[in-house]
Amino acid sequence: MRRDKRQIQTAVLGSADSEEPLVLPLEAIELDAFRSFHEHDSFWCGLLLGGCGGRLTTKLYTDRVCHFAHLPGPDGQPHICGRRARSVSSADHLYVKSAATTWLRNRGMHADFDFAHPDGTSLGSVIDIQLAHKRLRVHLDQGVAPEWDSPDEPVLGISVPVDQDTLIKRWYVHRIRLDSEGTSRRVRIGTEAFARPTEWFSLEECEVTERGLSTPAVERIVQARSTPEPARWTPGMKRTTSPQDERAQELMLRLLYARRTESPDLTATVCREITELSGVSPQLQQRLNAAHHSASLWAQKEIESRRTLMSLLDQAVGARKVSQMQSLIKQAKKATKVDRTKQEEEAIRAAADCLAAEISATVDRVNVLLGELSRFPASGDPDSLMRRTQQISQDVDELARVGKGVTHQRAQLALWEERVKSLLVLPSGAPAPGPLHELVGRGYWTVKMCPLCGADHGQKCVILDGPRTGQLRETPHADRLRLFLGEIEERQTEDAGGTTTVWQAYDVTCPVCQKGPGAWCRALGRPHSLRYKLAADFTQQRKPNSAKQNRQPNIEQAARSATEL
Repeated sequence: MRRDKRQIQTAVLGSADSEEPLVLPLEAIELDAFRSFHEHDSFWCGLLLGGCGGRLTTKLYTDRVCHFAHLPGPDGQPHICGRRARSVSSADHLYVKSAATTWLRNRGMHADFDFAHPDGTSLGSVIDIQLAHKRLRVHLDQGVAPEWDSPDEPVLGISVPVDQDTLIKRWYVHRIRLDSEGTSRRVRIGTEAFARPTEWFSLEECEVTERGLSTPAVERIVQARSTPEPARWTPGMKRTTSPQDERAQELMLRLLYARRTESPDLTATVCREITELSGVSPQLQQRLNAAHHSASLWAQKEIESRRTLMSLLDQAVGARKVSQMQSLIKQAKKATKVDRTKQEEEAIRAAADCLAAEISATVDRVNVLLGELSRFPASGDPDSLMRRTQQISQDVDELARVGKGVTHQRAQLALWEERVKSLLVLPSGAPAPGPLHELVGRGYWTVKMCPLCGADHGQKCVILDGPRTGQLRETPHADRLRLFLGEIEERQTEDAGGTTTVWQAYDVTCPVCQKGPGAWCRALGRPHSLRYKLAADFTQQRKPNSAKQNRQPNIEQAARSATEL
């Protein structure tokens, strides 16, 4: 079998038969935070992804997208996998099952799921969701054609075509799409009808009725198709309807328009005019009364909902809760888009101004705290440093919830959290190592993009504070070099087939000053050259490196405790 060189973007967590999918970030700076978050997790080429069930690792690159890769086989040769789907969408069927399970559980419902794949169809092309009285068949791609005469209700992926005759006959069809959000995928349900654009909704806005899956758009379509057409007058023919009946027909059409545009004020106005109308024929009066009763209940419910929504918005503004303000502002704009009052307009504008001010203040606070951390001594109190990083973490999480791009700040925070860990594990009494740039060749100083000052590949770092702010640094930031060293150590581990046989200087006893494994040499800033040579000899001899697992200070930890910053 030839080796498939397509890049793997999805995996499952924990085991080969896991149903918990995730997507790998494409950018190197995002992958650093991803690795830190999943430090104790394992990644697998899942069986439910059509994979081989093998263990995966993450590959970090700066000149191309990052991706998963199989660990080498026991013989050290590249692993061969016959998995067909490897793109970001290759785990969509698992995301659909997970989202649908949570959605139904919140409504007190249960469903059975089956990943049907007829002969020649890839796994995940079709998902069958068996509800209590209905079965949904989700077509994520064109592998299986929908059966329109089947009792099952089709839900079509965005690439699955449907002809106009089917739309006219069925009134509408449901569609599904998945949008990437970080390392996950979010499910969206759409409703497509003839001569109407597809309307998209979140799962939380959808319901399960006797007809099956229902969205707000379905309710409007069904109501529009179920309302009888008003009587038309033909020129040259005698009119058979009274003026009162014509007025009743007109009011019902206006009531339908008010419901379609979701305007409770217009609905209430039309309902008031209906109550003032008299002299309508008995048959039409019955229909008019039913429409009035239904519309009155809806209008009252919408008015109360809008009052509650605006009250919650005022409370969120008063409490300065950023994520709640953003969510409630969106809901308020949607609920009042047709007949927004002046008072509602002012409340929404004030909330938007408050939200912008809070986000700006939070961003400034994060940047100030990160600046303070950059001046924090490497030998400082770990508990104090931990409290600072926790405060920044809370602010960064809050910014992420409102969609504020904080990738750069999150990367810096991850590096400082690693530095805290290193301060907690350094042996007591161990002397601080020399600057990290003395351990890395000058030609490798600008290989990685700097997570602190943002200097790109090939560019020098800049000074972040003080009178020389913005000027080029003579040496790079230590965290920039730490990224490079971490990638080198990872590649050495992968090259060894998962068994680390690479020796570093601090893994061996120094033949000059007799310092044991993990202890720093008496030489200024770096180990003695003979210690390097001894470590290289052990590596060449493939001598088992059991000390590497137990040693505490290594080059990485030397970087974390460096006083470069």
